[in-house]
Amino acid sequence: MSVSIPAGFTALHLRPNPYIEACGPLYGRLDAGQLVLGLRVEHRHCNPGGTCHGGMLTTLADMLLVLGATLQAGDTRYMLTVNLNCDFIGPAAHGSWLEGRLQVLRRTRSLVFCQGAITADGALVLRLNGIAKPSGEPDPSFSPARLMGGAAQP
Repeated sequence: MSVSIPAGFTALHLRPNPYIEACGPLYGRLDAGQLVLGLRVEHRHCNPGGTCHGGMLTTLADMLLVLGATLQAGDTRYMLTVNLNCDFIGPAAHGSWLEGRLQVLRRTRSLVFCQGAITADGALVLRLNGIAKPSGEPDPSFSPARLMGGAAQP
């Protein structure tokens, strides 16, 4: 089945991971150096009520937190989720296009504090705030160029 993806988005090139592969595909684009994360809601993402499952929205929020923090903080180390709070504000219908945007509020030597939102076809569905922690050594697989499949501009 062909899935319609808005212009400017490209499939993210993430490390192989069975869970994320089962949830995806995830798409992204850069907007003024900030990641916009995208996902088309498919039947497999939905709850029995026919809207995107809260667990799927939370997974997307978590991916937005760690990937957005990586790109905006300019730190290519693996980011661990230390804390993630999600407020479910509205439903995301089957077939809707989800977009997530993140704002880095503060970065210390060991933590990145963030807030963000996920919309479905432009309507707010989830508000998040979270803390990410860089871990390990810098890894080129988390660079903007690698994540965006060469679509990132220096």
